[in-house]
Amino acid sequence: MAASTGQIVEAPPLTTRNRVASMWRSLRRLPIIPVALLSIVVFAGVTADWIAPHDPERGDLRLRMLPPFWSGEETTIKTVVDKVALGHSNAQISLRDAQKIRTEAELGESVAVTVREGGSTDFLLGTDHLGRDVFSRVIFGARISLIVALVTLGIGGTVGVALGLAAGWYGGWIDEISMRLVDIKLSIPLILIALVLVISLGQSFMLIVGVLAIWIWPRFARQIRAEVLQLKNMDYVALAKVSGASTMRVLFIHIFPGTINTLIVVATLQVGIVILLESTLSFLGAGVPPPTPAWGSMVADGRDKLGGGFWWISTFPGVAIMVTVMSLNLFGDWLRDTLDPKLRQME
Repeated sequence: MAASTGQIVEAPPLTTRNRVASMWRSLRRLPIIPVALLSIVVFAGVTADWIAPHDPERGDLRLRMLPPFWSGEETTIKTVVDKVALGHSNAQISLRDAQKIRTEAELGESVAVTVREGGSTDFLLGTDHLGRDVFSRVIFGARISLIVALVTLGIGGTVGVALGLAAGWYGGWIDEISMRLVDIKLSIPLILIALVLVISLGQSFMLIVGVLAIWIWPRFARQIRAEVLQLKNMDYVALAKVSGASTMRVLFIHIFPGTINTLIVVATLQVGIVILLESTLSFLGAGVPPPTPAWGSMVADGRDKLGGGFWWISTFPGVAIMVTVMSLNLFGDWLRDTLDPKLRQME
């Protein structure tokens, strides 16, 4: 019998397979992997004093160039001779040195010589050219990168937001001067400025923060200005002005909250760029002064050792930079897609 008009037909219950598929679609939209990786980096930076197994600035030359703990000892066979011929040190060993390895060694015998010691669980990621623990330095490097990024964003973001609000609201000569300053700044290479200042004033933490803050404020200013130009023509802003609200109240109570979504996205993306720039400047010797462990300077410490097979000195801080910047970019893209109402409507 056909259902009568107006009768409610109940939807069939979801099967277990459908529930799993629905949960999987929801999870795919979340930045689980980037957030997990960033959480590890933040945790390492905050708790570095407790989780780092060694002092990152102190080393032991007797333990220099140790490989990661999973690397075994490397040996080679050399022939015992009375005197090593010039250019044959890779295949020959003197009798005196051979007897240090095996007291009964004689001329003409073959002796197994240790070329490189094996790794140790005391130094999980090996040691550098000064005998410092690479794992501990990578952990403390996370703290340095996070501090530089946060302080830089605090200073550069504040300046950029203030100029963006003023330029978008007042327009006229204020807007013209602000945007010309942005154009001038974007035309000047950051690395050149940093190198000149380091040569003139010397390396310091505040110098690198100042250089990076100068570099990022125009990006905040342009984005906030564009948002203010749209928001100041909204009806609720006109009503606030008619009701007698002051300019400062309109800007910070009615307009600024409307720019927060854009500000969060820009700040998230800029954190990765700041960390990458700080690492680049440290690699060039214009960043955080040694012996403070910074990822960029650690990569620079190991670049001359790559040809000798000591790859771990540069590789692990380089991987830390890549993972952190990639995770921040992916998280920033997710925030942009989530907070932008136009993109939400396209889903």
